[in-house]
Amino acid sequence: MSISVLLVEDDIDLASTIVDYLEIEDITCDHAANGVLGLTLIEQNNYDVILLDINLPRLDGLSVCQQARNASNETPVLMLTAKDTLADKIAGFNAGTDDYLVKPFEMDELVIRIIALSKRRSKQITTLAIENLTLDLQTKSARSDVKELKLTPITFKLLKMFMQDTNEPISRESLMRGIWGDFQPDSNSLKVHIHHLRKQFERCDVHAAITNKPGLGFILHGTKQL
Repeated sequence: MSISVLLVEDDIDLASTIVDYLEIEDITCDHAANGVLGLTLIEQNNYDVILLDINLPRLDGLSVCQQARNASNETPVLMLTAKDTLADKIAGFNAGTDDYLVKPFEMDELVIRIIALSKRRSKQITTLAIENLTLDLQTKSARSDVKELKLTPITFKLLKMFMQDTNEPISRESLMRGIWGDFQPDSNSLKVHIHHLRKQFERCDVHAAITNKPGLGFILHGTKQL
């Protein structure tokens, strides 16, 4: 499978190393040295994965990611950054990033993450799972090892977002934007749909839970081991 990548990185030496290594792995890679050029290339081309540094000249990486998401660009984004605090990671996920890799990193790990993200975009991944819960992305159905969950179109979208980022906090704003886009209902709507999803977990004896972490957002995590 041919993979096309955009690297937005202002460290020219690091960028050259990454581009050369990816070429060896048969991954084509365009490069932008600042956020404005990076955003322009994102708008003009179709990439499988975007590699995005946070500290960029002209337009920082978080803003690049957020503007791309606001323009309905769903290309998976892997943040490359020296910042490794929880607050930094939360800021990245809230901006719409899909994965996070802290510098310095091994090139082999970078390649593995690129391949995984490209499969998500190309829909080669047809099922997501956590504990005894499986979500079928093709039939838009979910079941535990006991029975099938009753999902509405909204709760399917909600569960999909949670299962793509298990054990990671997703902010209320990110969930609402991912489900309703720019035409968002009142804030109680999200609460109602999460309540419905939790009830389905109980009905089907799902070994997972959706927990609200104040200041961070909602997290889907396994409970069987607890």
